Amino acid sequence: MSVLVEIKELTVKYGSVVALESASMQIQHNDFIGVIGPNGGGKTTLLKAILGLVSPTKGKISFSEKLKDRGSDIGYLPQVNKFDQSFPVSVSDVVLSGFAGHENWLRKLSSNKKQKAKQIMDELGILHLSRKPIGELSGGQMQRVFLGRALISEPKLLILDEPNTFVDNKFESELYAKLKELNKRMAILLVSHDLGTITSHVKSIACVSRNLHMHPSNVISAKQLAAYNCPIQIITHGEVPHTVLGTHSH
Repeated sequence: MSVLVEIKELTVKYGSVVALESASMQIQHNDFIGVIGPNGGGKTTLLKAILGLVSPTKGKISFSEKLKDRGSDIGYLPQVNKFDQSFPVSVSDVVLSGFAGHENWLRKLSSNKKQKAKQIMDELGILHLSRKPIGELSGGQMQRVFLGRALISEPKLLILDEPNTFVDNKFESELYAKLKELNKRMAILLVSHDLGTITSHVKSIACVSRNLHMHPSNVISAKQLAAYNCPIQIITHGEVPHTVLGTHSH
């Protein structure tokens, strides 16, 4: 199997606060990894380290030749609530900004790239919104826009941070169907609190609670979560799975 990313003994600190400690994992070309854990446990820090947005205090992250350009070879869907909605930019501009990892991308927006943006917006059901200011969109519409931006450069690795936040049920089901299709040609790293939902879709699970523990399948028990020091409790009500975040034990 082809390893895209290898993380060895990664530690990240913010000042004196340890956000992630001695984390190790591999991301292979066909992986679909669900990242779970409590708030403040280091999930987003892990993503930022892979994206090069934070510098490790210790440890190393290695990338294969297929990810030599993190700006275009890794697609990133951030949490929409962290985006400045007052920024004066249109839907099509945001989608096209996914080419920003390419050299001189603004001057090289060929007709092919613009057509690619139209195709993606059409597939995601937002083509009719292409000229609309981003600040006028609903949460679900914004997620579609940022997913389009993440996909437009045809990345080898797609990273999603809480993609089902502020979205409608229709888009959530469409999203996971789309991710299943995308996983045939790219690796996916998905952060979510919704363990009940993601376990129906991911192939393996990374439990992050300052430390990182890889679980090789999408079937995980409360006993295993406790062993991983991942304070999440699984509760099932009828046929609908629920996830409840528990408290830390120190």
